[in-house]
Amino acid sequence: MSNNAAQQTYIAENETRSVDAAQPAQELKRNLKSRHLTMIALGGTIGTGLFLASGTAIHTAGPGGALLAYGAIGIMVYFVMVSLAEMSAFLPVAGSFSTYGTRFVDPALGFALGWNYWYNWAITIASELAAVTLIMKFWFPNSPSILWSGLCLAIIFLLNYLSVKGFGESEYWFSMIKVVTVIVFLIVGVLMIFGIMGGEFIGFKNFNIGEGPFNGGFMTILGIFMAAGYSFQGTELFGVAAGETDNPAKSIPKAVRSVFWRILLFYIFAILVISLIIPYTTESLTSEDVTVSPFTLVFDQAGIAFAASVMNAIILTSVMSAGSSGLYASTRMLWDLAREGKAPRFFGQLDKRGVPVRALVATSLVGCLAFLASFFGDGAVYIWLLNASGMSGFIAWVGISLSHYRFRRAYVAQGRSLDDLPYRAKWFPFGPLFALALCILVILGQNYSAFTSGSIDWNGALVSYIGLPLFIAIWLGYKIMKKTKVVPLKECDFNMVKGTVANRPSDMNLK
Repeated sequence: MSNNAAQQTYIAENETRSVDAAQPAQELKRNLKSRHLTMIALGGTIGTGLFLASGTAIHTAGPGGALLAYGAIGIMVYFVMVSLAEMSAFLPVAGSFSTYGTRFVDPALGFALGWNYWYNWAITIASELAAVTLIMKFWFPNSPSILWSGLCLAIIFLLNYLSVKGFGESEYWFSMIKVVTVIVFLIVGVLMIFGIMGGEFIGFKNFNIGEGPFNGGFMTILGIFMAAGYSFQGTELFGVAAGETDNPAKSIPKAVRSVFWRILLFYIFAILVISLIIPYTTESLTSEDVTVSPFTLVFDQAGIAFAASVMNAIILTSVMSAGSSGLYASTRMLWDLAREGKAPRFFGQLDKRGVPVRALVATSLVGCLAFLASFFGDGAVYIWLLNASGMSGFIAWVGISLSHYRFRRAYVAQGRSLDDLPYRAKWFPFGPLFALALCILVILGQNYSAFTSGSIDWNGALVSYIGLPLFIAIWLGYKIMKKTKVVPLKECDFNMVKGTVANRPSDMNLK
């Protein structure tokens, strides 16, 4: 049977059965719809990276350099997404790339990827709590910080505690606000460029000022790669959410096809609009103050009243969305690690609604403690925690790319037909190998200046790269303790995880 025919037959059969009826109490509930999955992937990338950090990228590398960096990272992220989509559509599990690393590469890699990803998002929750206090003090400058951070934590906890459907619905509307904002921004920006709004015709006059569109050369652009990568991080969330999606073989390919091009176009066009309207030499582009964010500057120049307040409110929803998504992803990862015996079994329990409450509470407490650490010792502990999680997203992408390369090779080595895959990633093996190489390049080159200034800046190097030896130590420590080995291709496990609903063409004997 052809790939399309197998997928269509699977979809038709899967849509006619009740998923909930097939699930015992100790299973995640597949209550996320296709629209939820699409917005989770989309909302995971549109946030402060676009609304604030894009200005610094433009100022540092020039408009041409920023466009090149974001474009290259965008292509890399596309290959990561399709790699994850192929595996997630075939094996939709909450552990996602941790499970894939275990099955298709080495159990030690899966262990390290899982704990790396959990730690990354748990610490990110703390950074979002800190960001909320700064945003709220825009309106309430004399209010206590703990009030807003506590309220934010309570809200995102409840969104995750009530049900996975509640989380999906909140993410849908949070993401919708961001999407509408970017679309309005692009429309206003184009009208300004042609002189229809905000005064005179702008054209390309700001694109070639100073040293031209490229500022600082290749090494400067390489430095922007890391910032661009941070902006795109979160796209992999759909892989974690696949374990609770009602129709993975249909929803995951749809999410990947529709989301990636929107994200890339949003980022590329937004950076182009900002570059054309605001001279890249403008110092305020480097500020993290919402009152002078690139979006605020453009809306101000267009004559839109209360631009700073509007953007502050929108960025607040972005921060809430990022915090809620981070709590969701880290909770599911901890739950899956516990279920596989790689974390205390205590965290592997679900309540009657299919929510891993124990993992949820533990992750919330870690995020809360990390946030409280920012109040002691001038925030030194908190800064170190953030730096340790800094490159975790790139490490996760390395794991996804390597796992997919091995997944496909093992799939073929075991005599399976590619036509039975619900979704097949294009450009294999170039795609995962390209993503793997570029991720490694960015990881190693993120603070190259620490080694090129005559004498080595050990403090700068340690702060920038601490996440890498931490990951390697976890990987090698587990490997030595458990004496794990790389899984031979013909022994890679393609069976569904115990306790999940069969949802692949091959599960229904579609030949």
